[in-house]
Amino acid sequence: MKKRYSLLAVFMSFVMSLLVVEPVRATTSTDLQEKQNKLEAEQKELKEQKKQLENQRKSSQKSLDSTNSQIGSISQAQGQTKAAMDETNEEIVAVMADIELIEENITKKEEDIKVQQAAYDEAKEKEDTLYAAMVQRVKYMYEMGEHSYVQILLTAASYADALNKAQYVEQLYEYDRNKLEEYIEAKETAEALKNKLEEEKAELETSKHEREEEKDHLEELLSDYKAKYSDYEVKLAKAKQDAAVFTAQIKSQQSGIASLQKQIESKQDEVNKLKEEAARQAREAQEAAEAAKNSGGSGGGSGGLGGSSGGSKSYSSGGSASGSNVAKFACQFVGNPYVSGGISLTDGCDCSGFVFSVYKEFGISLPRTSWEQGAYGTEVSYSEAQPGDVIYYGGHVGIYIGGGQIVHASTQKTGIKYSSAMYRPIITVRRYL
Repeated sequence: MKKRYSLLAVFMSFVMSLLVVEPVRATTSTDLQEKQNKLEAEQKELKEQKKQLENQRKSSQKSLDSTNSQIGSISQAQGQTKAAMDETNEEIVAVMADIELIEENITKKEEDIKVQQAAYDEAKEKEDTLYAAMVQRVKYMYEMGEHSYVQILLTAASYADALNKAQYVEQLYEYDRNKLEEYIEAKETAEALKNKLEEEKAELETSKHEREEEKDHLEELLSDYKAKYSDYEVKLAKAKQDAAVFTAQIKSQQSGIASLQKQIESKQDEVNKLKEEAARQAREAQEAAEAAKNSGGSGGGSGGLGGSSGGSKSYSSGGSASGSNVAKFACQFVGNPYVSGGISLTDGCDCSGFVFSVYKEFGISLPRTSWEQGAYGTEVSYSEAQPGDVIYYGGHVGIYIGGGQIVHASTQKTGIKYSSAMYRPIITVRRYL
């Protein structure tokens, strides 16, 4: 097939050489002056556009800051119900609320998986259909070799016929190329949906595992509680009532925060686009100025190669105990495996094992389980979260790294990875530094 394309390229080059005449370029000083004036005018216009973009960016940033500040008024109420609970049953109420939220997350995840499965099935069917059509096309071209691109051109009876056939060949080639690109796009879409589906299923399994751990912990608490109080049933009923109120408040607060977070992300996207546009226009203006300056000459450039060492991955030490250093140190392990019950940052750990081992690097001893990590330290609102803080989701924890992102040991499918801090309802944010 490559040989046929080469023959076609030679033939088309021959045809075009008969038709194309190289124009004579004018290089007078008047022409050069006109080019320079045009470039200067364009540069002036670009500077004006850049100024307008910067003003728009300032306006967007102001709106972004205003929206961001609203989160404080919502998330400051995050621990009020919990603080008002009877200290005796506070942990029981909290664990009950955790289980309820995990249950809801599982239900939502199962619904998401159904949607993802349907989308993947549709994309896969399209991929298979396009693949079968391509197989038939290749088979036809092989069996009818006399109708290949080169054969069509070589059967031309005249110069005019050759031009007509060349146009026909171009149309055939364009058709085949479009079909190939369509198939590649369908295949990539199906692959992306498949990966997303597998991630959703892995998160579902992890959530179910976390739910069972929370239930086991609750059973231990209830057993001790029952042995301690004669009016156990009455206190348990009160704890369930408090848990329902606490869960409702968390969901309400989470909904408000999530809504504001979307506004923030939308504004941030707008700001980023304006920054990119300003940078692009500045770059084009600089390139145009350099082109005008170097008009009539030629320049050479040299490129550098960034080397990457082979072998096993190396990690830097944590440094001094600060939130930013904790976040920076934790991010080094993205891509490493998730292992239930594990505490190794390199060979595998679970969510609480990850947080435990990261803080251990800085000489800070944290509890081992996720619910304990969500209870110790100092509670802060999400609006006040800083890099290095630990976010507790009920059965799951992650380390906040700033910008609305966390790093956490997620699932066996994805291992340690980055996620949005809002990807699940936040129970509490804890600070250990």
